[in-house]
Amino acid sequence: MINYEKFANSEIQNLISIQNKFKEIFKIDSYENWFFDGETEILRFYNSSEDEIFFKYITIGTYSLKSKNWMWSWFNDSSIEKSKEQTLKIRHFGIENKYSKLTQGTFPSDEYDGWDFLAIGLKTPGGIGVYKANSENLEKYMLLINVLDSKNSNEIKKFKQKKIDCNNHGVSKPAFVCQHLDLKKTKGFVEAFETFEGMDLEDDDDFQAWCNECEEVRKKYDGWNEESEKFAKIKLVCEKCYFELKKFNTTN
Repeated sequence: MINYEKFANSEIQNLISIQNKFKEIFKIDSYENWFFDGETEILRFYNSSEDEIFFKYITIGTYSLKSKNWMWSWFNDSSIEKSKEQTLKIRHFGIENKYSKLTQGTFPSDEYDGWDFLAIGLKTPGGIGVYKANSENLEKYMLLINVLDSKNSNEIKKFKQKKIDCNNHGVSKPAFVCQHLDLKKTKGFVEAFETFEGMDLEDDDDFQAWCNECEEVRKKYDGWNEESEKFAKIKLVCEKCYFELKKFNTTN
């Protein structure tokens, strides 16, 4: 039986060949911005000129820059991405070949493992290319399954529903906060309902929050009405801005 290191190195060479062809065809490096949506499992690359391209993706796993741990998607209970079950094929392959890194849900790792896992993921469950999405503390490793027709795809229509284009974060879900909430001085954070980042909302729900002072005014006028709303002057922000405001105004 071939050892894991030799096998992974062989698959990395295959990944390099596939990725070079993928970039040549779709020219993803020419796009200035990217955004992904876990609900639809769509990754969008786009420019300010409105050039854009959409891919369906499967997240095989994530690497935490804080804890230095890898986590396979099949092990991630907080993920809402439905196709994460596809990554069990990698685990089953690991069990058959006794490759322990492919079978443990989470373990101490480094960013190089993620590329090995993407390369192996191209073998099963497969894909046309790969992408690593970076955030502040997390690297997300994606298999790109296919490109979507931006004019005729119902999935893209759903992706674009209830989305706003934020100057700081790109396309994201909308959220609403009072005029007083900012990242300069803590003012409290009162929500319409308890939220957490990445949660799936009902169609009629939106993220909504206001400061402590607005809450006092709201109580004074027995709820939201012309007077309390005039004081709050609710404004539109993106989901990522919302949770930045929540973190700042509840932890400082």
